[in-house]
Amino acid sequence: MARILCVDDEPNVVALKCAILESAGHTVTAATSAHDAIAKLSHNNYDAVVTDWRLGDANGRAVVQAAKNRPALPVVVVSGYVAEAFQAAEPLADLYLEKPVNPEELVTIVNELLKSDEKAASD
Repeated sequence: MARILCVDDEPNVVALKCAILESAGHTVTAATSAHDAIAKLSHNNYDAVVTDWRLGDANGRAVVQAAKNRPALPVVVVSGYVAEAFQAAEPLADLYLEKPVNPEELVTIVNELLKSDEKAASD
């Protein structure tokens, strides 16, 4: 299916999100800091990014910015600080989900964003 970068500074949380997305057939790469995520984004191609907002070394805005430097890369912010993330300056993520996220909802949303991206690319 798709290559997804999953970012969260809590190792157990990122492992859980990765497992959820992998069970849906995606290839998932974990990153546990904004710095790590930005480095991975600059050296690899991904089809989507799922990131926390409050990361130990920076906030999720840096990750969203790095992801949005790539055309049509869907970004989902999953955080306990959705209001803070949503009020941040541009660029905006494609969707904001409050933690704890329902695993089925996360998979459905990521899959829908990927389908929208594929449709836009073929138009």
